[in-house]
Amino acid sequence: MTITRMLSLAGLTLLACSVQSAVRLPRIFGNDMVLQQGQPVPVWGWADPQERVTVSFAGQRVAAVAGPDGTWSLKLAPLQASSDPATFTVSGANTLTFSNVVVGEVWFCSGQSNMEWVMRNVDRAEQEIAAANFPLIRHFKAPKNFRPAPERDINANWEVTTPEGVGDESAVAFFFGRRLHQELKVPVGLINCSWGGTRIEPWTPPCGFDGLPELAGIKARVDTADPTSELHKKVLGEYVTALQAWIADAQSKSAAGQPLTAAPDFPQNLTFPLTPGQHQQPTVLYNGMVAGLVPFAIKGAIWYQGCSNVGEGMLYLEKTKALVNGWRKVWGQGDFPYYLVQLAPFNYGGDPKRLPAIWEAQAAVPGAIPNTGYTVINDIGALKDIHPRNKQDVGLRMADQALNRTYGRADIAWSGPTFKSFSVEGSRMRVAFDSARGLRTRDGQAPTWFELCGPDGLFKPAEAAIDGESVVLTAAGVTAPMAMRFAWDQTAEPNLVNHLGLPAGAFRCGNKPKLDGALSLPELQGFRKVYEIDLPVGGNYAQKPPAYSLDASADAGPFARVAYVLQLQDGAGSIRYVAATLDAFTKDARKLGIPHVTSGIRHQTKVANLTVRSNVEGVPALDNSDGGNIEFWGLNYATPNSAGLPGAAGQKYDFDDQPAGDGSYGCMQLHDWKRKVTLFAYNNFNGGGPCDIGIGNNTGGEHPDYTFMGNGGGYATRRLTVLVR
Repeated sequence: MTITRMLSLAGLTLLACSVQSAVRLPRIFGNDMVLQQGQPVPVWGWADPQERVTVSFAGQRVAAVAGPDGTWSLKLAPLQASSDPATFTVSGANTLTFSNVVVGEVWFCSGQSNMEWVMRNVDRAEQEIAAANFPLIRHFKAPKNFRPAPERDINANWEVTTPEGVGDESAVAFFFGRRLHQELKVPVGLINCSWGGTRIEPWTPPCGFDGLPELAGIKARVDTADPTSELHKKVLGEYVTALQAWIADAQSKSAAGQPLTAAPDFPQNLTFPLTPGQHQQPTVLYNGMVAGLVPFAIKGAIWYQGCSNVGEGMLYLEKTKALVNGWRKVWGQGDFPYYLVQLAPFNYGGDPKRLPAIWEAQAAVPGAIPNTGYTVINDIGALKDIHPRNKQDVGLRMADQALNRTYGRADIAWSGPTFKSFSVEGSRMRVAFDSARGLRTRDGQAPTWFELCGPDGLFKPAEAAIDGESVVLTAAGVTAPMAMRFAWDQTAEPNLVNHLGLPAGAFRCGNKPKLDGALSLPELQGFRKVYEIDLPVGGNYAQKPPAYSLDASADAGPFARVAYVLQLQDGAGSIRYVAATLDAFTKDARKLGIPHVTSGIRHQTKVANLTVRSNVEGVPALDNSDGGNIEFWGLNYATPNSAGLPGAAGQKYDFDDQPAGDGSYGCMQLHDWKRKVTLFAYNNFNGGGPCDIGIGNNTGGEHPDYTFMGNGGGYATRRLTVLVR
């Protein structure tokens, strides 16, 4: 090797050592940054082991020594707000200097597409952008990134708000920050970590899932993918043992000329995949877009997300607990403020009550998590656009709540009417509100989107009248009100507001109707109970017979008539029922119950004198009809018509199917074959999977008799009562 070559390599080595030893900070520290006022400011980075690092800012000089792994950290004492550009210096083996640094309020802004939504796509975008000359509002926008483990840095820079650059910044964050800046007269920093279409779980730190039983499955998934966890080591160890056994077996069989078996599959839950589209796994967005910012000092967080979790109901509250508690734990700043935006009304399709259920979860956040709040925007949405363009009012309303609650500005009101209490006054229900001064409607019409129910649990549109700070409700056919609900539909844009013009959000209240009304029908008078059971979501009667709460079959005595009453109550309290009486088709009361595998019950026959009462639309009111038939068996079944009933479909499961002896799916169905109506169906109760259940023809799937629907979990209670007379 030549002397020149050796010197050249030596120079490169020295350069590499110099680069390695350079003091570094994560990129959240940089030119134009905003530091949080009034609280300790963590500063951290990397250097050579044992290297002394000094941070100088605002008259403070604080030093730290890098540990054996090269990491160092320190805290500046609380800073005073300052709009004067200052220099932030970090020195060790080298010196870093950041310019145009100011001190004020820093907010973390996160969520999915409505938080990501940029300024150039809002209402009056051209005017808003042209006026966005705010050198003391700064943005830090994390690039989209997901990782199986926490990243130490985020590849982004602070940007000063100018008309030339603000068009690609988060609109909600900007309007929130602009309001704070104008009211508090201090600089505002906005850290934007958002990604359209994302669920809440990916944004949650691993520690957030601790101690929440409802999220135990997610915690197990996270722990299994964590190489430091005991669960990961256990699963990996079991796989390695199985793989080693297979290798030994494969070598032996190969030597003997015998065919090999397949190798054990790699447990996919040992990792979080990095392939495109896998960014919805729990924790991976926190790892890729948030962890590298922590613990940069912030005042609080705002959150706009939920569309991708619609349908989860109150489970979303548990996931919000995980998110907020996790963020607070990793930041180590105590219970910093967290404000969320309720989703806007939008026609998602499917069950129109799925969105109100997540509204309910969002509204429950302040009562379940300290120092949190929510903002209602059901008056500024767009039913045909999941991204409402009016982001100005969203940011303004969130900022007003923060100004009042976080910054003590009692002069700034922020809340629309919220539920306070209810009372029943004969056939009327009175609902009282807080934050209801000047209660009115924004269009001058009667209040909309109120519903009322009586003992049957069926909600009916209510006439609503404002009386002071209350709304009085009545509804046709409801003489004994039990419960009410407001704006309980995904397309609800109610008109109830207070003197500020701020809207009331969706809620429900009252007493849950009891499952006893159907049994008092006059058609059931004189009948006595033989069986009663609250059907489980997943019956497994192949292993264990039904656990009836009442089994009087041994003492039923002789009978000439039989009655079946099925009552289904959903989480909102609504009750759907069908009561059918018919001539006895067996003399043995033990053959009237659920046809579980060992019951010996098997009936496929027409029934006489069928009388039916129901509150479900599409179920006929029958009196002594000769058009009934039953299909009771604990077997699998197929679509071919075996009873020869006119009008039955040979390609769909309906009122005339063919039992098969090759399984135990199970079927307990009563039909009005003349009208092609399934009066009630209870299927798949022997195998342990979610049962199929329903009253009236199934309109949510292919088969009218609910076969393969697996919808039992959609009801809070499924009560079956069998009676005789």
